[in-house]
Amino acid sequence: MISQSWQSHNQRNHSSDEDRKKDTMTDSTELFDIMRTTRAMRRLKPDPVPDELIRRILEAGSYAANGGANQRWRFLVVKDRSIKEQVQVWYKKAYDEVVGPRYANSAPPPGSSPGRYRRQHDAVEYLTDHYHEAPVWIVACMEGGDGLPDRALGASIYPAVQNMLLAARALGLGSTLTSRHLMHAKEVEEILGLPPGVYSYAILPIGYPMGNFGPVRRGPLSDVVFLDRWGERYLDE
Repeated sequence: MISQSWQSHNQRNHSSDEDRKKDTMTDSTELFDIMRTTRAMRRLKPDPVPDELIRRILEAGSYAANGGANQRWRFLVVKDRSIKEQVQVWYKKAYDEVVGPRYANSAPPPGSSPGRYRRQHDAVEYLTDHYHEAPVWIVACMEGGDGLPDRALGASIYPAVQNMLLAARALGLGSTLTSRHLMHAKEVEEILGLPPGVYSYAILPIGYPMGNFGPVRRGPLSDVVFLDRWGERYLDE
């Protein structure tokens, strides 16, 4: 009797372990699918986004890795149309000066094609002209710098940015990481009212997408992953 009871107990435990493994596999599959389909969504509807969804995106950002767990990040949520319009002027100026000519004179990146690259350029132009129409911006900032920001500090804010992009995708919202405003950082940060010692690293325009989510296009891993020494391929594809 005891033996049968113990056997039944073990079977239940085994069954629950298997169920947990299946749940974990399902969850991880969903996560990888979200990562695979979190592409830049540059055409956004002006429809309002509920504050509860923005809060969930911000919470996802706060889960990210950051140096010493010091959480020196600061996030500015911008809805004010006049602020966004002022920033868009500088965003477009950077496009006219640098980004537009770069697109016009560069080849498609790995995994793309001339047609896709042209469509990407069109989407970038659209975002440039309609940047201020995204219903919500999240400006990702870092506090406590003694001087101008350096690339090491970015390690404590860009993981949060990626978390927020993934969260937006999971919630059916479109976004893209933009940093072009940094070409005119002084002027833009004055418009945003950032205090001394606080610097912006990215602006995420967030809204419901006009298009559909789909897979990102990338070149083969075998071209960019090396083993032990630079140039020694780790993968063959």
